[in-house]
Amino acid sequence: MAPAIPASMDRPHFIGIGGAGMSGIAKILAQRGARVAGSDAKDSATAQALRALGVTVHLGHAAGHLAEDATSVVVSSAIRPDNPELAAAQERGIPVVHRSDALASLMEGLRPIAVAGTHGKTTTTSMLAVSLGALGLKPSYAIGGDLDAPGSNAEHGAGEIFVAEADESDRSFHKYAPEVAIILNVELDHHANYASMDEIYESFETFVGRIRPGGTLVIAADHPGARELTERISGRHDIEVVTYGESADADVRILKVNPRGLTSDVTVTLTSGKILTFTVSVPGRHYAHNAVAALAAGVALGLPPHNLASALGKYTGVKRRLQLKGEAAGVQVIDSYAHHPTEMTADLEAIRGAAEGSRVLVVFQPHLFSRTQELGTEMGQALALADASVVLDIYPAREDPIPGVTSTLIIDAARAAGADVTPESDQAAVPDVIAGMAKPGDLVLTMGAGDVTDLGPAILSRLGN
Repeated sequence: MAPAIPASMDRPHFIGIGGAGMSGIAKILAQRGARVAGSDAKDSATAQALRALGVTVHLGHAAGHLAEDATSVVVSSAIRPDNPELAAAQERGIPVVHRSDALASLMEGLRPIAVAGTHGKTTTTSMLAVSLGALGLKPSYAIGGDLDAPGSNAEHGAGEIFVAEADESDRSFHKYAPEVAIILNVELDHHANYASMDEIYESFETFVGRIRPGGTLVIAADHPGARELTERISGRHDIEVVTYGESADADVRILKVNPRGLTSDVTVTLTSGKILTFTVSVPGRHYAHNAVAALAAGVALGLPPHNLASALGKYTGVKRRLQLKGEAAGVQVIDSYAHHPTEMTADLEAIRGAAEGSRVLVVFQPHLFSRTQELGTEMGQALALADASVVLDIYPAREDPIPGVTSTLIIDAARAAGADVTPESDQAAVPDVIAGMAKPGDLVLTMGAGDVTDLGPAILSRLGN
């Protein structure tokens, strides 16, 4: 039986319902029986998938979209105060609920696993959702990306486990009370909300403080920021802390990662001392680490490790995480969500390992002015791992421009690192640019968190012609 729907979520209206986080919550509520409506700036496959569930999706933002009997308006941190639907809700006294509060309410009465960290949250959450489903446990889940079809970023399951991606960007992960929490890494990012590493550590400490007494924290042993956080929360004695990684002192120790083309075999020593080898069906050492974190979390819930390890092999990727979009004229086009230098480096190293001597070409779109201002040099240095790159203008998302902050910061740093970089302000011209660069056998990565993902099909079409 589905958990009861909170009264304020009976007839919710979502502003920006097509977003990855918002659409997932809307889907689960619709599957639980709520009458869901919302709006988004443009139509999308995700919006169409929601309509198939009976959700009303309006295009554009207008006060008239807000139904007279709406019981709440759900917003994310990206919604601006002058949004007409938000203003209408405030005028009419309709409760305004943040996305994180709505998600937290869906976890009540269940056994939540919350996956946090600067990088790898979507992949690790997806690995858990897929593997728990393969074991017949029917989990509920909310992920920041689609597993396969549009709208597959969330599901209401009949089981007792709820797996959720826990977003630190706006401190919204402070709202959750997980039985098991995963922290993959801790780095400075989201510069509009965090001014220093101390603020980041304090935020993650608050998240750890929300773990239910008797619960478990699974945390990386190899990452410096995660190790520092482990030291900082050492006084918490009412939870179990399980470290994982290749470090000699890791509780779940990775003994070997053996790449095999687009897959890897991973050998680990469990806390019981038993040695286990399993296959991860996506390339890259960082994805192997994500799988081990998922394994440790499942074991913390009492699942048999051998069964869970076998089920983890059912995971074959999530959209935008080194997703193969297709091949044309002997050139493979792969989509990467990487937008932080650490992520860019990890994905480029993973592709290098699987490329077997092929050239790697990147179409990179920086995401956010604040991130580019702080990390533009490191982004450019990461692009030096590619054979050649095309760098687009900054995707602003929710931010206004910052004077003097442009893609030139990245381009200059990339060239200083010896990279071959071509600036391109016109996205429509990119397919022609790539067609002039690519040769049979090359790999092309569209990389970034913005609409650069839309270029994959266009590049394939141009190559095919």
